[in-house]
Amino acid sequence: MLQNIRTASQHWLGKIVLTVIFTLLIAGIAIFGVEEFFRGGSSTTVATVGKTPIGAEAVRTAYQNQLQRYQTQLRRNLTPDQARALGIERQVMSQLVTEAALDQKTRDLGLAIPDTAVVRAIQDEKSFQNAEGRFDTALFYQTLQRAGLNEPMFVREQRAVLARLQLAEAITADLPVPQAMREAVHRYATERRAAAYLVLTPSVAGEIPAPSEEELKTYYEANKSGFRAPETRAASLLVLDPERLAKPEAVSAEAVQKAYDGQKAKFGTQERRTIQQIVFPDAAAAEEARKTIESGAKTFAAVATERGTDGKDLTLGTLTRAELFDPAVAEAAFTLPQGGVSQPVKGRFGTVLLHVTAIEPGSTKTLAEVEPEIRRQLAQAEARAEVDKLHDAIEDQRASAKPLPEIAAERGLPLVSVAAVDAQGLDPEGRKVADIPEPDSTLPALFRTEIGGDNEPLRTKNGGYVWYDVTKIDAAHDKPLDQVREAVGAGWRAAEVSRRLQAKAKDLAARLDKDEAVDAVAAAAGVNVQNAEDLARNQGKEALTADVVERIFATNVGKAGSAPAGEGRVVFKVTAATMPAYVPGGPSDKTVESNFRTALADDVLGEYIAEVQKNAGVSINQAALRRAIGGEY
Repeated sequence: MLQNIRTASQHWLGKIVLTVIFTLLIAGIAIFGVEEFFRGGSSTTVATVGKTPIGAEAVRTAYQNQLQRYQTQLRRNLTPDQARALGIERQVMSQLVTEAALDQKTRDLGLAIPDTAVVRAIQDEKSFQNAEGRFDTALFYQTLQRAGLNEPMFVREQRAVLARLQLAEAITADLPVPQAMREAVHRYATERRAAAYLVLTPSVAGEIPAPSEEELKTYYEANKSGFRAPETRAASLLVLDPERLAKPEAVSAEAVQKAYDGQKAKFGTQERRTIQQIVFPDAAAAEEARKTIESGAKTFAAVATERGTDGKDLTLGTLTRAELFDPAVAEAAFTLPQGGVSQPVKGRFGTVLLHVTAIEPGSTKTLAEVEPEIRRQLAQAEARAEVDKLHDAIEDQRASAKPLPEIAAERGLPLVSVAAVDAQGLDPEGRKVADIPEPDSTLPALFRTEIGGDNEPLRTKNGGYVWYDVTKIDAAHDKPLDQVREAVGAGWRAAEVSRRLQAKAKDLAARLDKDEAVDAVAAAAGVNVQNAEDLARNQGKEALTADVVERIFATNVGKAGSAPAGEGRVVFKVTAATMPAYVPGGPSDKTVESNFRTALADDVLGEYIAEVQKNAGVSINQAALRRAIGGEY
């Protein structure tokens, strides 16, 4: 097909689309392998958008891709329950339905992407280009073959994606951003304010007497939820850790020697050479220059200067053989003696002469130096193999309802017994519970199951497993007043301080609104006046938090107000508000326009897709969806 297309188009959409598509193609091959990336499967339809079907294989592949991305980001495997909690199947179906809706609409509108546009996009894709930056037909077909794709199938998919983008561009191109909106954003972003303010610390509230029993009970009843004991759980955890299973001392000397002999290059440093290079237009010119250097008439550096090569351009660097990109250059450079000049070398980027100015010999550590490391590596490799065997054996014992403590004792594995832990990993006294392996995944699992639940083991980051059983559940409950009396008293006192400061601040702000001098009001309150200039929205400054600054911006110029600030309170009077003039078409206005056009385009396209789906009609076969993703939900 590609050979029969005569001229490639210059359409810019192809570059965008193919970058995305080829990235997914190559990533899919790397992650899932050929068979998993594009595998023949059931033709069962999971969903239909208008007349466009979404097959089970498309859903399965998209779901596995999305699941793999999450697992890579989280650096752990996800159980079906965890995947469902993250809404992965909803994300996948939403994306596939959107694509199908756009495909349906492009067909209804008769949109078509010419062969030339598709081929130009393929030829411009970096993944299909050789070292010279030209499209490599062999590389293209090899990639498709590894993915189990044929050319017509691949081209058909790219054509569909290009059509979707063409439709999206037609809908969202050149959306106007109203000047009133841009001006409002300008005012919001550039306005600056000044204010005089007083900081009321807790000491301004005066002496707070001890609460009466009635006050304490009233506060406790009103805030009982703040003194509630969270649900706690007791559990047994059987830990299968490859690090613990590894026994370096059991590794034989013969195995260590064999591993050392097979990996000597790894235990040391490679030879490095400082290499200079001059590029010539052809071999004859290079040979003439080499003879001139060998005769002593000119130095290597002098010849380089004559050819316009000097300084950083002359020296390739101090490199190992593997670090040299060009195999021919590497071979020649690492056969020269120090100070030697090579014969003309035909490299990938032209004919060159090489000069080695320094050699750093490689070195290899002795067996005695690296024996502990080799023993550890061999022991861990053996332990990882043992983990899988133990996993299967423990699962068999679990299937026969054998308790975890008995399994741990029989197999000499560590058992972690947790007396009580809440969902945040704290014990009833608020201390962190130690020894819980990988709490970020283990704690949520403990609080998802029930006593006697049939739990799948958790896979750990280092390749081990954790089996867990919940043995006791203490439900969340209100702590009695006598148990939390001290905490209730502290809460009552903090609330009383806040109440007094709020009343004091209200009185001071009222006096400022009556145009009393700020200095006089501050003196009456026993505090100092402070001034803040050039305040910007959402940015704290000096003693003013971001929340206080926001309250200042919500208050009219010349008016007073107050806001909480930590344990204290701030009373302020807005003294000035300034902003630069709005200049339509200026650099800042163009930036605002560009940013809002993107946001508007997203909104418009979202509304359009929703309307397309509504008009086309969307139906989802829930049973087929469950089969496609391999589970119930």
